[in-house]
Amino acid sequence: MRTILRVFAYLQRYPQLAALQLSCAVAGTLLAIVFPQVARVMLDDVIPAGDRGRLVLWMLIGLGAYFGRDFLNSMRIMLNNLFEQKVIYDIRSDLYAKLQRLPLRWFDNRPTGDIMTRVAEDVTAMERVLIDGVEQGGVALLQVLAVGTVMFFINPALAAVAMAPIPLLAIGAAIYTSTRDRYRAVRQATSEMNALLHDNVAGIRQIKAYTMEAEEHERFNRSSDKVRRATLRTMFAWAIYNPAMSFVGGVGFILVIGFGGHLAIEGALKAGEITAFLLYLTLFYEPIGRLHQLNQMLLGGRAAGERVFEILDAEDEPGLGGGASLPRPVRGHVEYRDVGFAYGEGVATLSGVTLEARPGQTVALVGPTGAGKSTVINLLTRFYEHDSGAILIDGAEVTGLDKASLRGAIGYVTQESFLFNGTVRENLCIARRDAADAELWDVLRAANAEAFVRALPEGLDTHVGERGVKLSVGEKQRVSIARALLRNPPILLLDEATASVDTETERLIQGALEHLMENRTSFVIAHRLSTVRDADRIYALRDGRVVESGTHEELLALDGLYAELCKTSFLDERGGE
Repeated sequence: MRTILRVFAYLQRYPQLAALQLSCAVAGTLLAIVFPQVARVMLDDVIPAGDRGRLVLWMLIGLGAYFGRDFLNSMRIMLNNLFEQKVIYDIRSDLYAKLQRLPLRWFDNRPTGDIMTRVAEDVTAMERVLIDGVEQGGVALLQVLAVGTVMFFINPALAAVAMAPIPLLAIGAAIYTSTRDRYRAVRQATSEMNALLHDNVAGIRQIKAYTMEAEEHERFNRSSDKVRRATLRTMFAWAIYNPAMSFVGGVGFILVIGFGGHLAIEGALKAGEITAFLLYLTLFYEPIGRLHQLNQMLLGGRAAGERVFEILDAEDEPGLGGGASLPRPVRGHVEYRDVGFAYGEGVATLSGVTLEARPGQTVALVGPTGAGKSTVINLLTRFYEHDSGAILIDGAEVTGLDKASLRGAIGYVTQESFLFNGTVRENLCIARRDAADAELWDVLRAANAEAFVRALPEGLDTHVGERGVKLSVGEKQRVSIARALLRNPPILLLDEATASVDTETERLIQGALEHLMENRTSFVIAHRLSTVRDADRIYALRDGRVVESGTHEELLALDGLYAELCKTSFLDERGGE
């Protein structure tokens, strides 16, 4: 019930729409119960009296009741759709806003397809509980009460007979509600299938390159079969529940017809009265059947709501919308003091890391794969929060800074360049929304990207495709570098920024970067000697610890890890390996 009540809280945002929709539904329901009374009057009073004038009058009354009912139903549907779309928009907006506030650690443990399923599908299923549950459920209960009252007014004994199946219907509903775990299984299986589909679409080139089409098809079929089996379990339960409840309702009809027929034979009930009573009986059991369907919808919506609220209840990323602003102008003096960090339980990723980058210096981080180099700069941007020690910028601890202020002072280029499915201009302007074309061309020129962008069919307005698929790896990387340069940050982070380009392009970009890194603090991670040899200070990491630090010449003289890396991993000065 906690989940359901939280869903209903969204009603408070649109009280007028809810009231109008409910009013149309209630008025339409009341008009629907007019016709049985019209039939009773015509059969028992008007027709036996041969009064044609009253016959036409009561026909018009019946016609008016039907017209009013259907007109109000049309209004109800339009209001329902308006209400529904507003609520879906609100829930999705709240959910997306929450996703933006969650830490990267949260995303590390969840497939993208699962998150997409919750936003696209679970929200809709949850919303149906909110809109249809309130409207149809409320109206169905009102119709049962109103029609039941009229039936007791017509003939209390016959109405009591009609109510006899109600306890069985209630017991059946309670039993069916106990199958809610099956609906959770359907939502989970669907989420897993969508996650697999997302991975396969994103990795379609790898699937084709390794001729894995048959294996991945079989893997998808297994996931799809899991959805099929979970869905069938819920449908089998419904296949038993719905006809059983329909049969119990049919028993009520037979009992009423039998007892009513007995009363009619005895002369205690007129033909019009029994006809009206049977019509009311139809109106009485119809909303009960609707409540059974709402029960099914409620179970599915509840399972979806639990998945949506699991995201909404997750803990926000620390430091969003709070903390001090980074003092301006930013000098770029960065210090790591005995910093420790672990991604999860177990072995620490960083232990006792201490390093310093003075304003305007270029610091290179080197080491074997898994040494913790990328983690060092991820902690500076507070993508992850360090567990111990301190990280300072111009003497201010980063954990006390507002993240927007902190990240606004940092330009970041990763090894895996990411471009959004938009134009070159849109991808560049992420760094600064109001940048003029001249500024865009300046940073493209600095990143050695001007020539190929001008050669594109629409220049800056050329769409690059999903993840920049229409550009080469080197072209995407140069656009990413240009985007970081457009921000003109006092601190620049380059995580293998030139690793994905050919040697000639790397040399051209490196020349531009050397010029642009002047008077700004830069952290560089690279496996190429030409990228790190001119750094003001080089820190060599192994197993999450700084084991050496110094200039290129000093570290070569130590003949330790750095010297070993120069011999085995780095490119030599001529560009060969």
